[in-house]
Amino acid sequence: MNRLFGAYVIVDFSAAEGKKTGESSVWIGVMKRDVRFRLSYEAYNPATRAAAMTQLRSVLADLHKRGDRVLIGVNFALGFPRGLNAKLGLADWSAMWEFLNKNVVDKPDNTNNRFQVAAKINRLTTDEAWPFWGGPKSAAQKWLSTLKPETFGGFPEYRLTEDAARDRVKKTQAPKSLWQMHGAGVVGGQAMLGIVAIKTLVDSMAGKAKVWPLQTGFGALEADGFGEVNTVIAEVFPPLFDGPAEAGEVKDAAGVRLTATAFAEMDDRGELGALFAAPKGVSEADLAIAAGEEGWMLGV
Repeated sequence: MNRLFGAYVIVDFSAAEGKKTGESSVWIGVMKRDVRFRLSYEAYNPATRAAAMTQLRSVLADLHKRGDRVLIGVNFALGFPRGLNAKLGLADWSAMWEFLNKNVVDKPDNTNNRFQVAAKINRLTTDEAWPFWGGPKSAAQKWLSTLKPETFGGFPEYRLTEDAARDRVKKTQAPKSLWQMHGAGVVGGQAMLGIVAIKTLVDSMAGKAKVWPLQTGFGALEADGFGEVNTVIAEVFPPLFDGPAEAGEVKDAAGVRLTATAFAEMDDRGELGALFAAPKGVSEADLAIAAGEEGWMLGV
């Protein structure tokens, strides 16, 4: 069987400040095959994002040494809602990644400046306390409110892929808006910090890692279509692969395990490659937005 990947690595990121393990921390799930192609799974729960990226690089080095192609699924957005890039004077997703890389500071102990970056983007785009919103009272200022604004300054509240995902999961599992920076289950700061971490990883791999669909475009994957690429990175949405947790397993740990399992089993059935094609029912104009600016969730 021509499987696309030898291993499936799922990264559940966190914007936590300070060292943290367990619920609402970073989880890395690794599903790989032994010499008889039997699947085995292991999970890591590093206490900081810096430790997580060190662990991820170590995992990738071992997998690549075995000759495995690797799918990395990250549970944070790789782009922001349409229109933000243009308002910042940025040409595309890669320019946004550069902007974040220059502005985001994420220290080894997990302290970071995500609220200040959100406020700066608000100042540069609307000169008001939106579209980004939410933060502890200590971070509140003219350009960042603790409360949800009545407007997002002309920007949509959700990305196209989030609108599509909402129809696929329970209401309680629906994706949150990237504009929200503070509160339970928020994803805005997680995306900022995650993009910077993934950019560093991709840059270090000298063209052997590609980000779907931002670098690759949409198109079904085939086993002979990788060239020099040994790693594909995609945004994932664990609620799509819902299932029971194991005894003592926290929600985030279950999410990475179930997602890694789902992708491995789809690859065994020859179904995984089709997920990388353009999603059905999406216009050409919206596909261009997803591939050039917002990104898309694999499997939506």
